[in-house]
Formats: sequence, C-alpha cells, structure tokens
Amino acid sequence: MTSPADPPNGAGASGPGLKLLAVTACPTGIAHTYMAAEKLAQSAEALGHRMKVETQGSIGAENVLSDNDVREADGVIIASDKDVDRSRFIGKRVLVVGVAEGIHHPERLIEQVREAPVYRGGGGGRSAERGTASAAPGGGKGRGVTYKALMNGVSYMIPFVVVGGLLIAVSLALGGDTTSKGIVIPDDSFWKTVNDIGTIGFQLMIPALSGYIAYAIADRPALVPGMVGGWIAAHGELYDSEAGAGFIGAIVTGFLAGYLVLWIKRIRVPKFVQPIMPIIVIPIVATSVLGLFFIHVLGKPISWVFEHLTDWLGGLTGTSAALLGIILGLMIAFDMGGPVNKTAFLFGAGLVSKNPEVMGACAAAIPVPPLGQGLATLLRRRMFDDQERETGLAALFMGFFGITEGAIPFAAARPARVIPANMVGGAVAGAIAGVASVEDNVPHGGPIVAVLGAVGGVPMFLVAVVVGTAVTALVTLALISVGGGPAAAEADTASAAPPAASPAAPSAAPEPVLAGAGGGGGGTAAASGAVAASGAVAASGAAAAREVVSVKAAAPTDTDRNGDEAGAGAGPGEEVLSGYLTERTVKERLAADDKDAAIREMAELLATTGRVADTAELVRAAFVREEQGTTGLGEEIAIPHAKTDAVTAPVVGFARSPEGIEWGAPDGTKARLVFMIAVPEAAAGDEHLRILARLSRTLMAAEFRERLLGAADVGAILRVLGEIE
Repeated sequence: MTSPADPPNGAGASGPGLKLLAVTACPTGIAHTYMAAEKLAQSAEALGHRMKVETQGSIGAENVLSDNDVREADGVIIASDKDVDRSRFIGKRVLVVGVAEGIHHPERLIEQVREAPVYRGGGGGRSAERGTASAAPGGGKGRGVTYKALMNGVSYMIPFVVVGGLLIAVSLALGGDTTSKGIVIPDDSFWKTVNDIGTIGFQLMIPALSGYIAYAIADRPALVPGMVGGWIAAHGELYDSEAGAGFIGAIVTGFLAGYLVLWIKRIRVPKFVQPIMPIIVIPIVATSVLGLFFIHVLGKPISWVFEHLTDWLGGLTGTSAALLGIILGLMIAFDMGGPVNKTAFLFGAGLVSKNPEVMGACAAAIPVPPLGQGLATLLRRRMFDDQERETGLAALFMGFFGITEGAIPFAAARPARVIPANMVGGAVAGAIAGVASVEDNVPHGGPIVAVLGAVGGVPMFLVAVVVGTAVTALVTLALISVGGGPAAAEADTASAAPPAASPAAPSAAPEPVLAGAGGGGGGTAAASGAVAASGAVAASGAAAAREVVSVKAAAPTDTDRNGDEAGAGAGPGEEVLSGYLTERTVKERLAADDKDAAIREMAELLATTGRVADTAELVRAAFVREEQGTTGLGEEIAIPHAKTDAVTAPVVGFARSPEGIEWGAPDGTKARLVFMIAVPEAAAGDEHLRILARLSRTLMAAEFRERLLGAADVGAILRVLGEIE
C-alpha cells in the first residue's frame, strides 16, 4: 500500500497522477452535495488527477468508496456539513471542510489535501475534524454543530420515550388499581413486570439524550461520560435533591461531556499512551471530572430551586384557586421531570389527602402537552413530517394515560414554539380545574384517573383537559406558522443562545410506586424526531434501487449559444425532467426583483399547470424552506423547492432574470437561473431529490449555463434543458 506521506511516482509536490477520493454531504437537501461532487471531479480531472467521489445525499450514499479505493488513495477530501465516518480512512491524508468549500474552492482543496494530516483514528465529531484536518476557511458553522448534536441526542432518545411510555400505559390500563398512593399494579402481577420494563425505558431516556449529544460532538470517547453524566442529572438523590435535573440537565451534561473530551484530545501525550487515550484515559478522566462537577457544583442550585419552589407553593395555598391552578399548570408543562415540574407534581401529591383540589389542577394539566401536540399533528398534518405525525399518535395515547413525556419529541425540535404552547394550555387546564374545585384522590393525572373513578367532578375535569389540549394545539400551530412551519425546528434550536438553554430532552423516569405518575407530572420538552428535524428529507433506500450516477461532467454538445441543438433536447410542447417541466412552466424573464417576489411569481407559474391546489400554501412552504438555509446555490443559480400537499403532482418551473436576484448565495452571485420544484408529501421522499440531483450535476457545467442564459426563446430553453435527461 502506498503511504499517503509518500506520493506515487509521477505525483510530486506539483506533478499530476494522484489518486484522490472525496465524500460530499449536506444536511438539508442534496443540491450542494452533488454540486460539490461535480466541481471536485471536474477540477481533479483538469489538474491531471484521478478522483472518485462518494455522495451522501438524502437519497442515500452513491458511488460508495470501496476498500480497494481507500487502499490505493493518496488523499481524501471530506466536503460535508454533517458527520461523515472517517474510520475507514485511517492511515490516509484526510482534509475536512464544509460542503460550500467543495463548490467554490475545489482546486485549493486538491492542493491542500497533499499536506493534510494523516488520520490516525479515534478522532472526534465534526468540530474535532475541522480542528485537526486543516479545514479550509469557510467550513461549517458552529451553530450547525450545536443543532446537529442536539438532534442526534433527540433521535436516539425518542425510541426510549415511545417504548417506555407505551409499555407503562398498557400496564396501567390492564393491570392498575387506584389507591391513595396512585395507580398501583400488584407486585405479583404480570403487568407489574411490563410496567417495570417500561420504567427502565424512561430511566434510560435522559442518559441516551446526553450520551448521544456528546457522541455527536466528540465521537466514541465522549459516549460514556455523556451517558453517565445524564444518569447523574436524572437522579437527584446523588446531589441531595428530591428532583433530578431532567432534560435540561441532560442537555447540559451532553454538551459539557462532548466539549470536555474535545479539549482533552488536544493535550499532547507520549506516543506510547496514544493508543489507550480514546478507550481508557479520555473516558475515565472525562467521566470523573464531569460527574464530580455536576454533583458538587451544579447539583446545589438544582436542590435549592426545588426546595424554594416548594416553600413558595406552600405559601400560595388558600389563595385564589384559579391563580394556584394557573401556576401549577405552568410548572407542570415547563420542564417535565426537572425541578420545576417535579415540585408542582409532588406538591399536589403531598396534599392529596388534605386538599385534593390541588392535585386536581395538576392532574388536568399533566396530559395537556402530549395531547395538544398529538392533536396539532392531526389538525395540520402538512406542518409535520412523517416521523412527527407517527410520534403524534403515540403522544395521544400516552397523554390519555397521564404520561407527559409523550410531548418530548416535539419540544426538542421547536422549543421556542412548543414549550410556550404547552405552558399556555397547561395553565388554562389548571385554572379551569381550580375554579371548578376538581378533586383528584390519587397522585396521577390524565383522563385515565377519571376513567378509574379517582376524580371528583369528572365533567369539569374533562372540560379542563379538552380546553387545555385545544389551546396547546392551536397555539402550537399559530407559533409554527408565524415562525415558518417545519423549518422552525432548526431555527429554534440553532438560534438558541447557550446549549443548556435549549429545552429539548426527556424528563425524569416515573417513580415505581406511581407507575408513571412521576413521569406524568414530568416531561415536557419534545423532540420531534427531529429528527428530522429538520427540513432534511431522507430516502436512503432509494439509492439501492438506482444505478450509480457518475460524477463526471457531461461532455458539451455541439450547440450554438442560442441553444439550437440539432436533433437533441426537447422542443416546444415537449416535456423535460421526466415530464415535470413543460413549455407552460418556462418563463423567459422574471419580473420580480427580490427573492420573495420571485418565489411568488414562480409559484404562480407552476399554478398554470393545474397541479397546484393552493398557491398561497405553496409559497408559504417555499418560504419555510428558505428559512432553513438559502436555496441560492451560487454560480448564478437558485433552486427554491417545497414538499407540500398544496400540489397534487410533482412540477418544475424555470425562469431567467437577466439582472439577477439577490438570493444569499455563498459565492455572492445573484441568481439569474431560477428553478422551482414542488412535490406533494407522498412523493417528497424521493422524486424531487432525484430532480435536484440531475439539475445540480448538469448546472455545474459553465457552458451549459451560458447556453441556458443565451437561449432565444422558450423552445430553445426547452431544448437545452432536455439535455438533463
């Protein structure tokens, strides 16, 4: 095997003949992924090198690098704005940059990879990569790392929420009995075993969230300190607090663990120690430091908050029932399992025998977050992705059984919108229950306690729950609409100030005696699967069903500047791009002079096909996508796109702007070539991604863009675009 430090014959410092590899990827689409791949391949060929590019787009990995490719490679360029596994590149020179660098400075990257450090393994996440691989300027943004790390933790935490919550709910429904201690399942019952398994799932939620936040930041060495730190955060008894730190504590420990490990990695150690650093030294040191810091430093304020909130609530008894209900509802819906939520729940539970009206207000507020978020996914399905809609159904089920953690997947993705909505709904439910003197004789919440006969004043209890649920759902939808629909998931979290201030994780586990009551009183942040969070569309399985597309640029055809190609392309009345773009959706000149007006004009152009059922909704969905990140791709190109049921079938439009429109492109160029793609939700996982891939590859050829700009009329434009097929 040729060492990367010793170039092969004929591949000196400036000579040709290098065998290079590249991986390109972007988190919210595929246009940048394929444009970077095309540019790198073109530049390598022009410089006399051989290059194979693996694209990790939303339709899966294509042109995958084999072991033989890696073995023979002289260097590897990773142009990506998301994590790429580097373990297969051990012993090779690896240069890690942002995907925009692959588009705008491919020649510079090819020069720099010759001097890039040799990757030795055990490296960290994206942050570490950028620090150790001589990343070129303009690589990713720190804000994106924070968001990605949080969403990574959320995505791994969600199965624990769903599995734990549903198992507890089923066991309560089929094996639970109401007692003065709550809904209790007999110890010798089969359903007690099921409940215990579900409780374990809840107990693992917070460590999973914390551990995988840390993992996304600093890779495997950070996983153990992150998980142990999350376990400590969830168990207040370790720092003399009756309530754990909940999901806020998990976020804090996750980020602390990740960045602590990154800092330890930078310490120079003797060579003989290096092999054991990632598997022994770093995990032990980071776990010990983080655990001691949380217990002895962070634990004190948490305990103080719990104690003083309890005293403060005690002073409110005897005051206005509505005011007390509002306060308890706000607290229940705030941090789900953290000190604020747990204070309200235990305060109500402690007064069950003396003042059951207090627990009645808590019981009405407990199911509101999951029921409200689940209802929101039913009312406006197009505002949520598939995973969120599925999670919404589970949230409705958990909410009925008083398991507040069902709302976690939503608040973590949109904390600035979902948490306030949860709190407003919780306050409304608590106020109604308080005014109506609803009584709850067991320390548990949700409609299940009414079904089991533990509630006095059932009609008003149900009114409180229904009204609170409706308020939460409507406020959530209103805030998402104002903030920009699904894309608000990224905007919320990415713009959050310190990581610890982004409520986005699970709550503490329910206490065994209450069999979910603690959880019912505590779990508010939601993490919409975020997973998705994100505006990114995944359809990895599609890659296996399609032929690998070469990243080589298509050879120029014998066409004049007006695009009049003999015997090729599509003419007037014909269709291109699989029939999604027709003569009807081509416009020679845009009248708009700014991005928003251009998107509206393009939406109206698409509406002429009859495939747009709601033009205003299509415009809104396109604006939502722009909030995630500009679709101005550089090279005078913009490709605004949307997935929405406002269209009944995929449709593509194209227009030119001779003067250019400011689109926020990374290279500063104004958009003169504007494509708009719209697909219905059902086709969003695959169809528009393939269209984007074809467009982005072909548009990288300067000669193609020149002919498209110079085409004399619609017919000539269609003939040029017909080459994309």
